[in-house]
Amino acid sequence: MVTETISSLVKLTQASRMLAEIRSVDDAVKLINLAEAARVYAKQIKLGLEAQNDAAEIKIRAQRRAGEILLKMEKNKGTQGQLDGRDISGASRLQAPEDEPPTYADLGIAYKDAHVWQTLASMEAPLFDQFLSEKREAIEEITTAAIYREAKRFIAKEKDDAPPLPTGKYRVIYADPPWNYGDKLIDGYGAAEFHYPSKSTDELCVMPVKDCAEDNAVLFIWITSPLLSECFGVIEAWGFEYKASFVWDKVRHNYGHYNSVRHEFLLICTRGSYLPECADLADSVIELERDNVHSHKPEQFRELIDHMYPSGKALELFQRGAVPGGRWKVWGNESG
Repeated sequence: MVTETISSLVKLTQASRMLAEIRSVDDAVKLINLAEAARVYAKQIKLGLEAQNDAAEIKIRAQRRAGEILLKMEKNKGTQGQLDGRDISGASRLQAPEDEPPTYADLGIAYKDAHVWQTLASMEAPLFDQFLSEKREAIEEITTAAIYREAKRFIAKEKDDAPPLPTGKYRVIYADPPWNYGDKLIDGYGAAEFHYPSKSTDELCVMPVKDCAEDNAVLFIWITSPLLSECFGVIEAWGFEYKASFVWDKVRHNYGHYNSVRHEFLLICTRGSYLPECADLADSVIELERDNVHSHKPEQFRELIDHMYPSGKALELFQRGAVPGGRWKVWGNESG
């Protein structure tokens, strides 16, 4: 009986009816699990890639439907732990109070799954269907991870609406460029392009940052170890010369190809002559635990820049959000 059920699921005509009947997250999860069982079964008995992709497409469409339902639900405003089904003390919460929206754990799903499903649901339907069609035409395996990456790229491109660079001259420039790493890393770790539109070094080099800088100015620019050598071409194109660096010890580790990474570089570069205005120099290694927001930099580094160079107009490039105070001008596609 189980085998017959799984075999029938492999047929899209049967699955289309089941997809249409999804009315709740629980309905979607049941179909997701059945479709995954069908995919595994088709692979085990070597029914071929087409049969595997039939089942995978059912699963992904059910995941997208679950995401649509989640997006329409009232959100629980709790902490990450509470969304995972734990109260503030860390204890398990078996059931949400009647007057509160359910947590993901109350719905029987993991936070990561909920995030992936809602990301799939955020992708425009024509592009979603086109991606599945292209995979089939190319005779490639259809996976949730692959379409999740495509959905993240779509969302990132939707955000790529940064205004022109501001006019005027600035003495201090602070930049956290959206470096393009040219790889996808692995599902769950999130390459940069999953979170914002990345730029190649050539695209960064042609930005007229040089026109924004005073004759004597300083540039603080963030870079990670894999792209350290490429960064210097951008620095030169922007009219600056490398002088020194800070090392941000993030305490918590990130995935890397050659080592487990827990640091990032903040390079100090100057145009003309511009030494720090303060007498007390900061330690070159700064230990601050990173948070869970991709590429977010601690506010302490902007405060450090203000301490080193307290005078003159300051410009922050690729800033995601507003900066308090009147000194800083911010620019970026999410600068507010």
